[in-house]
Amino acid sequence: MGKIYYVMGKSASGKDTIFKRLYEECPKTKKLITYTTRPMRNGEENGKSYHFVDESVIEDYRKQGKLIEMRTYNTVNGPWIYATIDDGSLHLESRNYLVIGTLDSYKKIREYYGNENVVPIFIELSDGIRLQRALNREMMEPIPQYAEMCRRFLADEEDFSPMRLEAAGITKKYVNEDLNKCIMEIKKDMGIKV
Repeated sequence: MGKIYYVMGKSASGKDTIFKRLYEECPKTKKLITYTTRPMRNGEENGKSYHFVDESVIEDYRKQGKLIEMRTYNTVNGPWIYATIDDGSLHLESRNYLVIGTLDSYKKIREYYGNENVVPIFIELSDGIRLQRALNREMMEPIPQYAEMCRRFLADEEDFSPMRLEAAGITKKYVNEDLNKCIMEIKKDMGIKV
């Protein structure tokens, strides 16, 4: 029986980089691709980072009873929806999966697939380094969205508070001060030879 390894952390903690590296370095692990209505960022590709869809697609899955969880963020650019959908692409009986998302999404996926099948990988990094990384990344965008960057940064303080992490049963944290060391530690805990 496979596991769903759920990567999460505050914005600019390095979770996307870690997620990509784990996917590349763990060939027997497949991505669980979630859905979003937000616009694609530079370097993203539909069906690889997310399934980029309009709201009607998510609503169709909801009507079919296949919507596992959904979050709507009121961004400075309007509402963006993120959703995990049971679209038939997940086969836990034969393989492991990687997914990236939020604490609330993790809890709903764990409820849907069972505690024993979902393993949290919480990435941690100091606020100062995260803020600098977020600023550097935003400056590379054709139209930087500084207000949205700040909104995400502040929202993460509440979303990933120590009390909420503890309530979700997340006690293990992977500190991303040294990327390679962090990935090696995660792979070791996943049972992958390093």
